[in-house]
Amino acid sequence: MNRTVLSFGGTVVALAAVTGLATLWAPEEAAENGDSAKPAAYKPVERSTLVCPRPTTSDVAETSYTAFTPKGGPGKKGSAALYPAELADTEAPADPGSSSKGDEDSKDSKDDKDSKGDKKEDKGGKDDGKGDGKKEGKPFLPLSSPGTPVTEEISDAKAPALTGTADGPFAPGWTVQQTTSISAGAGRGLLGTSCSAPDTTFWFPGASTAEDRQDYVHLTNPDSTSAVVDLDLYGKEGKIKTGGGAGEGITVPPRSTVPVLLSTLTPEPVTNVTLHVTARSGRVGAQVQASDRKLGGDWLPPAATPSPGAVLPGIPKDATSVRLAVFAPGGHDADLTVKLAGRSGLISPAGHERLHVKAGMVTTVDLKDLTQGEAGSLVLSPAEGEAEAPGIVAAARVLRGKGDKQESAFVPATQPVHKRATAADNSEKGSTLSLTAPKGEAKVRVTASAGSGGGSPKSTTVTVKAHTTTAVTPPRPSGGKGTYAVTVERLTGGPLYASRMLEREQAGLPAFTLQALPDDGSTVAVPGSAQDLSVLNDD
Repeated sequence: MNRTVLSFGGTVVALAAVTGLATLWAPEEAAENGDSAKPAAYKPVERSTLVCPRPTTSDVAETSYTAFTPKGGPGKKGSAALYPAELADTEAPADPGSSSKGDEDSKDSKDDKDSKGDKKEDKGGKDDGKGDGKKEGKPFLPLSSPGTPVTEEISDAKAPALTGTADGPFAPGWTVQQTTSISAGAGRGLLGTSCSAPDTTFWFPGASTAEDRQDYVHLTNPDSTSAVVDLDLYGKEGKIKTGGGAGEGITVPPRSTVPVLLSTLTPEPVTNVTLHVTARSGRVGAQVQASDRKLGGDWLPPAATPSPGAVLPGIPKDATSVRLAVFAPGGHDADLTVKLAGRSGLISPAGHERLHVKAGMVTTVDLKDLTQGEAGSLVLSPAEGEAEAPGIVAAARVLRGKGDKQESAFVPATQPVHKRATAADNSEKGSTLSLTAPKGEAKVRVTASAGSGGGSPKSTTVTVKAHTTTAVTPPRPSGGKGTYAVTVERLTGGPLYASRMLEREQAGLPAFTLQALPDDGSTVAVPGSAQDLSVLNDD
């Protein structure tokens, strides 16, 4: 009995102590307002991971890399660098442009395979439990200080895919640009891509397995454990059946890359397909390299995740053809309005004002003479009366030039710039930014970083009117030399979408590449917290 009384008394004392401490430590604001928690605060990320696909196997190609991190990250100590990913020993076909060299590359990857990449204990720290660390070897494109870009050029047909991490002040907004110039052969032209973060699912509308196309999906695993990936293709009649389980259960070894030729997954050529990449286990970086025998080629980045509407920013003013591909992955059809946000407002392309997309099927439409000399952005919105509009994914193939001097690039639907986006590898000429405000007016700050050869940053402010697209030449750094990065910051106003076009003259060919600029993910929401004494109430 006494023991029970003492126990009960001890419990009362313990609860009193907890209550007293909770009252003592409770924030004044919570005590005054009766709030149990503060709103989420946005703080800079402390670690970033990027994956760069294998650039090419062409002997007539040159690839330039530019790495950059804006200033303002947390802490003083940190690093940012990339390391080679091995070409995995698989039965997947070799990269485009390789012809018989694909077998040589596979053989070399066997002979030169460094088992340390798979078996060595990871020393790069943890990232969401994945353990993607730094591979032993010489770091590539290491940054010495935020705010200054670092560049490197490679003309090696065996240039590898790359993976790497940035931490501390180098992590927020870490950007690596990969730009390849191919002077001849299938896919000739300018191919550009921004190295991307690994994930578990990707959508690629705008891909193809047509006879004139060679589309490879590059699957790169940055982690220390294997990833298992499924590839599903959809055409205008629905999901495409593949024989023998092709595309299912593809193993991507640790810190390795696997290129897969999409035409090996379809029994017959299909002009317009949507590719869905899903990681059963692990995570990968995924990008599609599209090469056309007559129309050049470029990287096709993944589209934004399915949503009722989409914005495809940055269709150049001299586009001679725009082919829009839309896919509705859910179980419901989608009815959309199609508009072009140009310099003066929204216009509807004649004959293509509305678009009906059947569930699980690819819908394409050729929008010739869409821009008519005025840069713009495609805006897809749910048709009126759509109470609960289904999600869609979309991308557009853009052509410039005429006859045998045509070049192609891709514009996927992208996420808006919530705070900041970054585009590396800009030079004195050939860079154009497209800024789109599909709803309300937006005020934007565009800043050129210091150059890779020196100089100081320079900024300008741009106001983008509601429902319009503004094409601007980014400022150049003061006294800068070499290449530089451009950051786009949304200061006030409505949603903002951005893209960047790089163009270079190549023996009369209007070589160019288009890249959407989503938010760089430099900040993450951290939920607020405060003491809540209601947890002590057992009612």
